[in-house]
Amino acid sequence: MATERIISAAAQSPEEEQQNWSLRPTRLEEYVGQQDLVERIRIAVAAARLRGEPVEHVLLHGPPGLGKTTLAHVIAAEMGAVAHVASGAAVTKASDLVGTLTRLNHGDVLFIDEIHRLPPAVEEFIYPAMEDFRVDFPQERGNFSEAWSVSIKPFTLIGATTRAGLLSSPMRSRFGIAHHLKHYSVEELLTILGRSARLLGMPGAPPASLGVIAERSRGTPRVANRLLRRVRDYAQVRAGGALSSTVIDEALALEGVDGQGLDELDRSYLRVIARTYQGGPVGLEAVAATLNEDVGTLEDVVEPFLLQIGFVARTRRGRMLTRAGAAHIGAPPPVITRDPSADPALFASEE
Repeated sequence: MATERIISAAAQSPEEEQQNWSLRPTRLEEYVGQQDLVERIRIAVAAARLRGEPVEHVLLHGPPGLGKTTLAHVIAAEMGAVAHVASGAAVTKASDLVGTLTRLNHGDVLFIDEIHRLPPAVEEFIYPAMEDFRVDFPQERGNFSEAWSVSIKPFTLIGATTRAGLLSSPMRSRFGIAHHLKHYSVEELLTILGRSARLLGMPGAPPASLGVIAERSRGTPRVANRLLRRVRDYAQVRAGGALSSTVIDEALALEGVDGQGLDELDRSYLRVIARTYQGGPVGLEAVAATLNEDVGTLEDVVEPFLLQIGFVARTRRGRMLTRAGAAHIGAPPPVITRDPSADPALFASEE
């Protein structure tokens, strides 16, 4: 199974996350991209300050690496508050959150990453905290049980999830602001890379060279910054610190990242469909068995980007390689499908 992929949008280690913190924006004016969301947050923060209240609860959902954690800390900084961080996977019972909730000061932010992984009992425990700023403790007395409540200070809950569909409807309804984060454009990534290059001691990095990295970053700031650090290391060792498009091409070729931002696992996936299954359609389980990879890895890690850029089509009969996907790996164009669930334009040969 693939483990650490340089183009993976997920954080690879705590050490990498520590490196990322030095590159993350701390205020709204430094935050690049997600313009609609930033404007909504800017208005919500200004209104909350005028009323002397915390910002209403915020739900951020979308692929990993797009800045959900960063935005939670930015909101806390804009409110002059402290951000407390928890992981939905680590909170297994209500008592895990009691200490955090009772220690919150007025206006503080509680950020729960992967909030969809909270157990139902913990969700129910959080509801009165979100709505009425209180926590209820059950107390057993013989054959009877009763609950007693403790007031907590008004706070903002910010939830982040990569699987919004797994979040329960009652939980979703309690967020005043809910927003889906989308992938970044090359221009936005270029702005982020320019700022990161300055912070990493690369003030003379030419925009054209940084643009090469932006184009291969799969629309994800975390990937862009990771590639930039690898390029910096390569340039210092092999090119005397000079950064050029040639140096970047050499550095990323060493990492196995091609011009479309694909790595060897992506290309192996495409080659299997093209050569072993004649372009498809083929079931995902068959592709996984041929690659000796986990089905979940292919579905959650490999396929999303290939579907996004139109290299693969998902039909009722299985996965199919598109004309663009075939061209990328130098395979013959796929045969036009008669599957009504597939778009023929993806498979038709160019005139």
